[in-house]
Amino acid sequence: MKRHVLAAIALLGLASPASAYWEYGHETVAQIAYANVTPKTKVAIRRLLAQQALLDTPECPAGTIEEASVWADCVKPLKTADGKSRFGFAYSWHYQNVDVCAPFDLTPACKDGDCVSAQIDRDVKLLRDRATSPKDRVQALAFLIHFVGDLHQPLHAGDRHDKGGNDVKADYGIYAPARFNLHSIWDGPLPERAISAPPSLVRRYSAAERAKVGAGTVADWSREGWEVSHTAYAAALGGDACGTVPARVKLDQATIAKMVPVSREEVRRGGIRLAKLLDRALG
Repeated sequence: MKRHVLAAIALLGLASPASAYWEYGHETVAQIAYANVTPKTKVAIRRLLAQQALLDTPECPAGTIEEASVWADCVKPLKTADGKSRFGFAYSWHYQNVDVCAPFDLTPACKDGDCVSAQIDRDVKLLRDRATSPKDRVQALAFLIHFVGDLHQPLHAGDRHDKGGNDVKADYGIYAPARFNLHSIWDGPLPERAISAPPSLVRRYSAAERAKVGAGTVADWSREGWEVSHTAYAAALGGDACGTVPARVKLDQATIAKMVPVSREEVRRGGIRLAKLLDRALG
């Protein structure tokens, strides 16, 4: 246990603008979605993921919805025979740098469709189109499952020209390794604490809950995530999301306790909304 904890702490500083929830966050979003899709959609998901061999990524399995939820991160370092990145084209698809200190505007962040919200819409269209090749359908499904989780990590939806908080050095309670940053905190220890709190987020939600949370479009959810990113920055910067950034911010236990339900709600929203999109694409 101690070895795993130390390894996780060491990895905190490795987050990049294209990083995403650690496995626990993505897998939980996927599990919530699977618990809330229709039986027909479940069958379609299983049939598609049974064709994971088409992806030609044996290092990164995608045979279950949990595995598929982290596939898009797993494949980032894969290279071609001549040393080129196999999935470098998708680097910017994991996030959208929408300025939290300016009026909400997706256009600059999503130029040419290179952002997470545009790719979510694209993946749904690919899955709905029966003319899409089997390989592209499997890949679209894996990307969709992952990207909806990414969109609900607030620092993938809002930014202060700091790589989604990656450039903001931060302490998480008593933990203060040199490479901690605000982004990695919202990727790992914060959602892990939030998800672990009872009751379990993985359950079948009522039709009323699903309708309420799933209302709106991906663009609407982007705006909401951008608003939540204000909360994340404000909590780290003493109440002003656009305030001066110190050399190192400190999230004390009181602040962390306030952010736990915020992170928890984003995971819940992500799962319910992913279910809606999967039903639309496959059901």
